[in-house]
Amino acid sequence: MSSFSGGFPVGHSFQIVFFLVILLMYILTIIGNGLMVMIVRTSHKLYTPMYFFLSNLSFLEIWYTATVPKMLETFVEVETKICVYCCLVQAFFHFFMGSTEFFILAVMSFNHYLTICKLLLYATIMTIRVCLQLSIGAWFGGFMAILFQTILVFQLPTCDSNIINYFCCDIGLILKITFTDTCLIELLGFLAAITAIFSSLMFTMVSYIYIISTIIRIPSATGCQKVFSTCASQLTVVSLLYRAVMFMYLRPSVHSSFSLYKVVSVLNTAFTPLLNPFIYAIRNKKVKAAFWNAMGKPDVAFHYEIKRDSTP
Repeated sequence: MSSFSGGFPVGHSFQIVFFLVILLMYILTIIGNGLMVMIVRTSHKLYTPMYFFLSNLSFLEIWYTATVPKMLETFVEVETKICVYCCLVQAFFHFFMGSTEFFILAVMSFNHYLTICKLLLYATIMTIRVCLQLSIGAWFGGFMAILFQTILVFQLPTCDSNIINYFCCDIGLILKITFTDTCLIELLGFLAAITAIFSSLMFTMVSYIYIISTIIRIPSATGCQKVFSTCASQLTVVSLLYRAVMFMYLRPSVHSSFSLYKVVSVLNTAFTPLLNPFIYAIRNKKVKAAFWNAMGKPDVAFHYEIKRDSTP
């Protein structure tokens, strides 16, 4: 058995506040992303590549926050327990979903690039087959990024005192409770992180550089502002995610500022998934119209469509 002794080094009252805040974010994340998946799947008007990839992202975020219940338990219990193999499975899916998210965001940036920069060729390039291939490729890439490291970790013996000073299972911290050489596993993990993070980051950055250069050349000020506002919101989510992950996993040492490491981890696990429904759905009139239509209020959806059509 492994046990968690996580939590912030603060008083009990603050622990309760953190518990309530994270619980609220978790509930809103599940509801928001769940509604996003349901709306995209049930509305024929949203059968487009953009919303297909967005539903993939929302589905992923639901599973990515699966470690939050165990995190919440560490706020109210002095010590929580989990079997070693369950801990490894949790760590595998956590990093699998995290790696896949990078690739899905890269695919979405490519879709935005085609929409803005190659509009006339968009329908020819982004076919249903290509969308499926990109989606499967993103999930497969995330799976392979963590598979071999996890297989090797499963074969490691652990110490009798398996106490992890953290909120959930983390492969890096699991390696610290073993009594064998883990240099190869750490190297594989570092190479996988470099590949998943920087390859997707470079692809995303190049796509948005082309997008921004195209936006600048748009003659209409209103159109330019509208497109730039959408891209700015998406870039905010991307920058928050990459900054948090780089701080957590690509630092020279994980020993320094461990309390700050915990804070960043909580924000990355609980807060960032909450942003996606708000960034991609709340400000999107098509999604709001589809939502009201799914709720059985087509009149509200009709008003949204009229407002959208009357916008210059």
